[in-house]
Amino acid sequence: MKKMFSLAAAVALSMGHAMTAQAADLTLSVGVTGDSTMVYRLGTQFDFGKSWFQSDVGRLTGYWDAAYSYWEGDDTASNHSLSFAPVFVYEFAGDTVKPYVEAGIGVAAFASTELESNDLGSSFQFEDRIGAGLRFAGGHDVGVRAIHYSNAGISQPNDGVEAYSLYYRMSF
Repeated sequence: MKKMFSLAAAVALSMGHAMTAQAADLTLSVGVTGDSTMVYRLGTQFDFGKSWFQSDVGRLTGYWDAAYSYWEGDDTASNHSLSFAPVFVYEFAGDTVKPYVEAGIGVAAFASTELESNDLGSSFQFEDRIGAGLRFAGGHDVGVRAIHYSNAGISQPNDGVEAYSLYYRMSF
């Protein structure tokens, strides 16, 4: 388990180092799981640098997201995770405020397979997300996001966990 978590950390750091030539964004989020576990997430994002289906209504774009999450359980059930995901964003047209929706599927590594009453079955998890937010002209975003973690039946049990959060993203 610890080897997998260390490997995931090394991959995340390598990916971040490889993308340092691009502008990076920083995201801070606070949320809660269905079991009322508090979740604190710190992430960095690197835009794809491409747009598709651009029209008067909006455009499709996206970013790479690498994040560390702290899952605050009771004394024996706190956890940590590292995740990496491509995220697609449909950004609606606007001058000073641009609403958007986002969705992505990535991977995550948890330090432990225990999280409150959930047995994740393995440290390796898939990360599915959906969200919505507002992008402001000054390079700031605010939004809401739902993220589901599951090992997709690779190992049993596969209780999975969901996190619902508010987030703030700033560009550098």
